[in-house]
Amino acid sequence: MTTTVSFEELPSLAGKDLGYTDYREITQEQVDTFADAADDHQWIHTDPQKAKDGPFGAPIAHGYLTLSMTIPFWTELLDVTGVSTKVNYGLNKARFPSPVKVGSKVRMGATIADVEEVKGGMQITVDCSVEIEGETKPAVVSQAVHRFYA
Repeated sequence: MTTTVSFEELPSLAGKDLGYTDYREITQEQVDTFADAADDHQWIHTDPQKAKDGPFGAPIAHGYLTLSMTIPFWTELLDVTGVSTKVNYGLNKARFPSPVKVGSKVRMGATIADVEEVKGGMQITVDCSVEIEGETKPAVVSQAVHRFYA
């Protein structure tokens, strides 16, 4: 469920758990497209036959592909109205604790860690965890920074 707030309400979000997105399946087509974009065609990602005999028993998504999914996931969790610009400002940290096998489903949970005023806008720091359906360890744990300008 999407939390919708106005720009003026952003400070009230500090500490708020935004819940979880819907699950999305990671497909081989996504992995291959990402491999082309990133010029990273390592066989553990792009050769399903060889990957069956590899360390994970199947092809896996690139960690950065899974991390990039935090962008569409983010739009499922928070909508800020009354702004002229929304910017992904960066990451304070990102880790990939568990590989995501092709065919797995992932979702993201997020909590607003901090909200602060910046010149011309507001900055929020968000603790994010991309979970793999049926697994105990997350695929991605990150702290994202977003800015909103009125």
